[in-house]
Amino acid sequence: MNFRILIPAFLSFFLTCQFAYCNHDSIAKTNIYLLAGQGADERLFKNLDFPDQYKVNYIEYSIPTSEKSLEEYACTLSNQIDQSKPFILIGVSLGGMLATEMCDFMHPLKTIIIASAKNANELPRTFKFQKKVPLYKLAGKSNVKWGARFLQPIVEPDRRREKDTFKAMLKDKDPEFLLRTIPMIMTWEREQSCDEIIHIHGTKDHTIPFKNVQSDYQIHGGSHMITLTESDKLNRILNDIL
Repeated sequence: MNFRILIPAFLSFFLTCQFAYCNHDSIAKTNIYLLAGQGADERLFKNLDFPDQYKVNYIEYSIPTSEKSLEEYACTLSNQIDQSKPFILIGVSLGGMLATEMCDFMHPLKTIIIASAKNANELPRTFKFQKKVPLYKLAGKSNVKWGARFLQPIVEPDRRREKDTFKAMLKDKDPEFLLRTIPMIMTWEREQSCDEIIHIHGTKDHTIPFKNVQSDYQIHGGSHMITLTESDKLNRILNDIL
């Protein structure tokens, strides 16, 4: 037997198999699309770890046109999602509300919302009040970010554990985006929830109170900021779901 001929042939076969395996692995990955909160961006998810079989993508928020509804904005953002491949939606706060709307007209494998609301009934009473008395219209570009920076550490004290990240994300937000998404949230009319939605919520959330929501997973003592401040617990829950 001529081993000089067999060895190159074996190596060629081995490399071909390796390439085919790697190529199959990349094709088989399921897309995860992450939707951040109103005053956040992809840095919100920096402490989350996803299994290797998932490819992580971040939805980029454009500045919505004036008077656009949350449902209409969700339709606009959905253009970033490749529906020809299996995908999962994970949204935080405003991102969870957008993912809830997307769940209606798209077909995700799973829709997971964190520190968010599945319908308008889960929002706090102050939001409902402002549907009738829209005090948010008094906010202007010069004070909308100042107000958020001032209120965040008061309403959600554990935000101080990731203070620099929260401050940096809010600093980089266009105030026009904040001004145009506030009425979207305040005037959200959704009454029903998709049965497929998986809801994770902190028991000490003061922005969307825990008592208002029907959640599938609870993070004891977690605030509205659990994506950053309780990432270890959240990672365990997400790995269980995924």
